[in-house]
Amino acid sequence: MSIESLPPPVPPGAAGIEGASGPHEPAGRPADAGGGEPGLWSPERRGLTIALVLTITLVAFESLAVATVMPQVKDDLGGLGLYGWVFSGFFLSSLLGIVVAGRLADRRGLAFPFAAGLVLFAVGLAVGGVATSMPMLVAARIAQGFGAGTIPPTAYAAIGRGYPASQRPKMFATTSTAWVVPGLIGPAIAAFVEHAASWRWVFLGLLPIVAVAAVMGIPALAALGEPEGADAGIGHEGAADEIAARNVDDRRLVRRALVLVLGLGAVFAAGAGVPVAVGVPLVVVGLPAAVWAFVGLVPKGTLSLKPGVPATVGIRGVLTWAFFAADAYIPLAVVDGRHSATWIAATALSVGSVTWAGASWVQARLIDRHGPRRLDRVGFTAVAVGIALMIGVSQGLPTGIAVVAWAIGCFGIGLAYSPLSITVLAAARPGEEGAASSALQLSDAVGIAVGTGIGGWIVAAFDHGGGSVASSTSVVFAVALVVALLGLAGSSRLPVAVPEQATAD
Repeated sequence: MSIESLPPPVPPGAAGIEGASGPHEPAGRPADAGGGEPGLWSPERRGLTIALVLTITLVAFESLAVATVMPQVKDDLGGLGLYGWVFSGFFLSSLLGIVVAGRLADRRGLAFPFAAGLVLFAVGLAVGGVATSMPMLVAARIAQGFGAGTIPPTAYAAIGRGYPASQRPKMFATTSTAWVVPGLIGPAIAAFVEHAASWRWVFLGLLPIVAVAAVMGIPALAALGEPEGADAGIGHEGAADEIAARNVDDRRLVRRALVLVLGLGAVFAAGAGVPVAVGVPLVVVGLPAAVWAFVGLVPKGTLSLKPGVPATVGIRGVLTWAFFAADAYIPLAVVDGRHSATWIAATALSVGSVTWAGASWVQARLIDRHGPRRLDRVGFTAVAVGIALMIGVSQGLPTGIAVVAWAIGCFGIGLAYSPLSITVLAAARPGEEGAASSALQLSDAVGIAVGTGIGGWIVAAFDHGGGSVASSTSVVFAVALVVALLGLAGSSRLPVAVPEQATAD
């Protein structure tokens, strides 16, 4: 199961804000009789729920379909050395989209960043569908990634502002379930389209769904209105200074995000077959710059896994690193590494989407009783087991085991992912959901970009050295396994229970 913009990868869920006396609710949303809250499909929330589920379904189809057909794309366009860049380039550019959308969500509401993101996403699909070379496809994926990056913080903030705390775990599970149908039929449809017509229609065929998502989503998000604090400072002495300071802060964050993207891009480029005399300076300059920028964009103490929210943000990046470093290369390992059929890789992704969704419903029922630390320990263990089995597949076990392996791995991330969202966003104050979700999604995207980027390094190095795909993917999975085990150890820094919700000042 591949996540490219939300998530994903998981589909966005959110824990929002509640005050000391109850959940922070948008005006005009009454409770049900008997003191209960309106459900996800109640008349006042139905439109928003449908819009978010539809958008997630779009992303699910896209991510699963692209992962499925990439071996065929590589055969058509060549450029195995750029295989990893199809994924890491997408996630690098999504970093900018995440930061920009998070700030816009807290300044201008949710409809604008959502609409802009869908436009860029569509442009990336269109260019990718007509790409004539691997560099052109990578460029299309970069454009697509920037647009896709605007969707996660927008969706997080929408759930935080549009649903009470009691409904958010269910919304996590619902958005994860939105992956089930695409997961069951998406890879199969992608494989069918590729064989019957061309892999290009896997990209181009999604454009009508983007249009439908825009028609459904933009009005639903606009109906949520302006965020609390969007006009803070207006109408009192010193308002101009406050607004100016806020704009300066926004520009500072965007600059850091740009440095992060360029720094990581330089490091990944160093592993793409460039001469040593070029690669070493790229790493020497790019790595410190990327670390500096990342530290300034996430809560203090994230890298050291300071207990509490910083550790939660950091662990989220470790989780996505471990999982997606393996996930992105499963089709390559099965189809090219073991010379097996595309449908086996497609089945592994499909079954994984179902177990991910199932685990999300499990965590929705268990989060209050067991808390994020315990759920993430179990989740990391399952991810590690799935990756270990994929090493065995690369080394000669029957390729059908890949289906079992990724069913286990996806169950693990489904169990571990959403509790981290709940923990981090519980601390956000009303009107700051966008910034809080940006930090979380930034860690997500960095983890995915680093994981897939290092995987691309490894695949490119083996390709240039004459090594086999089976050997290179084995090493990719082994690195992912080490990261998963480190995440399991680091999960001891997570809170035992979801922290108390923040309140407005």
